[in-house]
Parts: sequence; C-alpha cells; structure tokens
Amino acid sequence: MTALGFYKPGNTEQPPEFEAVELDKPEPTGHDLLVEIKAVSVNPTDYKTRDSKKPDDDSLTIVGRDVAGVVVSVGSECSLFKEGDEVFYAGTHVRAGGHSEFHLVDERIVGSKPKKLDFAHAAALPLTGLTAMEALFVRLGISKNPRDNEGKNILIIGAAGGVGSIATQIAKLAGLTVIGTASRQETVDWAKDHGAHHTINHHQELLPQLKELDIEGVDYIFCLTNTDDHMAGMAEAIRPQGKICSILPAFKPLARALFGKSVTFVYELMYTRSMFQTEDMIEQHHLLNELSEWADNGKIQSTLNETLAPINPENLTEAYGKLMSGKTIGKIVLEGPVEK
Repeated sequence: MTALGFYKPGNTEQPPEFEAVELDKPEPTGHDLLVEIKAVSVNPTDYKTRDSKKPDDDSLTIVGRDVAGVVVSVGSECSLFKEGDEVFYAGTHVRAGGHSEFHLVDERIVGSKPKKLDFAHAAALPLTGLTAMEALFVRLGISKNPRDNEGKNILIIGAAGGVGSIATQIAKLAGLTVIGTASRQETVDWAKDHGAHHTINHHQELLPQLKELDIEGVDYIFCLTNTDDHMAGMAEAIRPQGKICSILPAFKPLARALFGKSVTFVYELMYTRSMFQTEDMIEQHHLLNELSEWADNGKIQSTLNETLAPINPENLTEAYGKLMSGKTIGKIVLEGPVEK
C-alpha cells in the first residue's frame, strides 16, 4: 500500500515534508479493523506530532487522525463492524495515522459513518465532534436534555475553528445559550451559522462585551485557543461555581480568582481513552454513533469548509500550510484516492 509520511521533523515553521512510501498492507488482529481510506481531515495535533520529534529521530511517521472509509477486513475479536461497513473515526496518536491507503484502528473508537453524508463531509467530524462531546457532556457534566439547561449559557472561545464549529452546534442542541468568540467578519458569520446566538471578540476584554449583551457572567466556558492568554478574562467572566474546560494546557498558574468563585477547571484530550486503554474506551464508539445519528437527522451539519483531492504529498503540504496559518475556518478535508 502507499502511505504518506515523513522521516525527519524538518523546519517546524513549515508543513511536514511528506513523501510517498510503499509498505506492506497490514493484517487486522484482535479488536482491529482494516479500513480502506476514502477521506481524511487535517488537525493541529498532526503537525504537533511532527514538532515533538527529536532531531535524530529518522523513523517513518504517518499522521492523520480524522478518517472516513470502508472496512475491508476485521480482527478475530471484532463484534461491532464487518467487511463493507462505512465508518468514521479519529484514531489515536499512539499508532500510525490514516494518511495511507489502508489503516488499522481499534473498533472501540470507531463509529458508523452518517448515511446522509459523503466520505468528505463525514471525515470532518470525528476528532472535533468527540472533543466537543467529551468536553461538554463528560468533563463539564452538561446534561444533553435541553430542559435541564434552561437559562444557562456557555462561552466558546474560538468558535469558528474546527472544534468550535461543532461545539457551538452541540451546545445549542443541548439547550444552552451559546456565546462564541470570533474576530473577523467571516468568522463571526461562520460561528453564527453554526449555532452561536451571540459573538464577541476574543482580542478584547470578555466581560465588558458580555455585559453589552446583558450577560453578567457565564455558567460554562470552553476554551479552544491559548489558555494562558484568556485566563484572566475567563476568571472574570465565569460565574461563581461555574466550570471551565480547556483543550490546551495552561503553562502559567491558574487565576487566583477561580479559587474565590469555587470554579471547576478541567481538561479535555480526546486521546486519553485510547492512549491509556481506559475501561470506558468504547464510549467513543457510542459518542460517534450518536454524532452520526444527529448528522443524519439534520440536527448538526458537517464543518467541512474546503476539500482537496487526491490525497497526495502536494495536497497534504497545502492543507497543513493553511492549517498552520491559524486562520482556517471549519475543517479542511482531502478526498481519495491516496496517490504518490
């Protein structure tokens, strides 16, 4: 099979230096599925994997977390899927990624692809969808029942990005009033089109802008950009006994004001379950199936914003270059076939 990867980290200011490599097609064992790749989405975690490589590490690295494809064979312990099933998933960062013709993945972190979405639109959803669902419903403990959330609100910092685009939709679906941050007219429009009731600018102080909307504070904050940059603003905006979730680490101490307000501060990393093989790892299978149902029922829309084809080194370089600019809206997807 053809796989697209890189050996050296290279210049981390530039996209990874992808090249086509011929490898043996793997055979699934245990809980693994062998999936034929139809579409992949790019994510910051992929180039950050490159950035973490040591200069003397010349091993082949294949990234690519978001995948939509077709099961071609299954391991002996598989019970959730069979040959011919259409699937989508976000994979894990402790195994080779999906930038290849075929890919091995544990079925317990795989979902059934939405029937009403093509592979490209489906590939845009898994990683960001799982991140949003785990953050909102597991880490922040928000109820999925809109009746439980009447009168409650959430501030999503970075609402027009990959995770933000789906988090705004899911939070609105859960009955929350959604305030998203966006700094350009195109990102403001995108955030509102994807569920935000209001938008404010994350380059300005948060609480004064909220007060202009007659919002004195927020019950929940979901931070999707540099945590340290927004720490003081979040501490001001969060209500007493509110909850904050971040998908990026804080390198500086948490704001002292969070202590006085008894604020809960939690992290969300979508890879935790697969990395540590937690007992509840199969929850990602269930969450993806729920996400798939929402898509088929029209409750959420794919966050795909740009498609490139085929999946080859040149298009991967272009996609990651755009992603590294920090100005992308929604998701960039590459459609197959996988070519040299």
